[in-house]
Amino acid sequence: MKPIRVILLPGAVLPADEAYGPLIEALGPDVQAVAKDLELYADDEPPPGWSLDTEIDGVLREADALGWETFHLLGYSGGGAAALAFAAKHPDRLLSLALLEPAWAGNWDWSPAHTELWKHYERLETLPPEQFMPAFMRLGVRHDVVLPPPPPGPPPPWMAKRPAGIKAFLRTFKSYHLDRARLAAFQPPVFFALGGLSNPDDYGEIAARLARVFFPDFHLEVFPKRHHFDPPHRIEPKRLAELLRRHWEQAETG
Repeated sequence: MKPIRVILLPGAVLPADEAYGPLIEALGPDVQAVAKDLELYADDEPPPGWSLDTEIDGVLREADALGWETFHLLGYSGGGAAALAFAAKHPDRLLSLALLEPAWAGNWDWSPAHTELWKHYERLETLPPEQFMPAFMRLGVRHDVVLPPPPPGPPPPWMAKRPAGIKAFLRTFKSYHLDRARLAAFQPPVFFALGGLSNPDDYGEIAARLARVFFPDFHLEVFPKRHHFDPPHRIEPKRLAELLRRHWEQAETG
């Protein structure tokens, strides 16, 4: 049996290898998992004109370099938004789609609570650097979740790029056209992992809205004790790996 081939896109904070190391180990040797860093962080500043299409082009280059005509695609947070955009534009290249709390899923049919939440996201750009990341993280979880303090010592060098990268995501989400009709026509299976402690007006709303797009094969899996900043691919990799393997195997057997 051929190895399962999957490209993993990280979120806007951790590099791909750090984000997905535990999950790749749990998936085992018969899953050929490639953790691909975002094009957003190829240089010290976001590339001029960067958008989700830049990330789509990067996934296409990666797959072509690997010789993969078709493959599975998984994305978390900002990488999940890029994975959705890829599915809308290149459905013929995908065997399945897996979404781990995508940061955004189009600008249609927002609930009033989701609309209000995005007003707070837009205000992040006005904050000074030392307030930006704590405020960003606070928006992603339920109001009663206690977030851990930053780890001791100086931050890793790559962390300096992250505020500008997150702001680039927030800007492109305002204008990017995610084609709802193309998503509704997407035939391969779609898996969505949701943290029970994540902000329900954010990721819970996105899960419900994508389910209403009427993907022919949409599966929602809730991780009750997880939230956006202690996600299952890092904290419960074995359980997530079992679910993903089942998802991918069913996609490949039709």
